[in-house]
Amino acid sequence: MLKFTEDHEWVRVEGDEIVVGITEHAAEQLGDLVFVDLPEKDATVSKGDEIVTVESVKAASDITAPADGTITEVNSDLTDNPTLVNESPMEAGWIFKMKLESKDALDGLMDEAAYRDFIA
Repeated sequence: MLKFTEDHEWVRVEGDEIVVGITEHAAEQLGDLVFVDLPEKDATVSKGDEIVTVESVKAASDITAPADGTITEVNSDLTDNPTLVNESPMEAGWIFKMKLESKDALDGLMDEAAYRDFIA
C-alpha cells in the first residue's frame, strides 16, 4: 500500500513497518541533492517532527515524520550518494523506515490518485 502526504512524502507499508521517501515531484522541485541529514536509528518521533533535512543546489527542505513511531532503519547509502533520491526517489532513494505506534495513523494520507490531483 502506497500513501502520500501533503509535504510530498511517500509512505509504503511493508509488514509492520513503513518506508518513507520524497516523491518524484519533490525531487524534481528540489533539484540535485548534495546532502541528506538522516535521523538516528531507534529515535522515537511524533507526527510532524522535522527529522530529516535534504539540501540541494537550489534549497534545503525538511522532511517530517508522517506518523508517531520509532525509526528502525536509515538509508546510509544516501550519506555518500544523496543523488539516489533524484535518480530513484521511490526505490533506491528511500530515506528511512519506521515502526508505527498505530497503523490507523496512515488513514488521513492520500492515495496516488488524490496526490496526483493535489500536485496538479
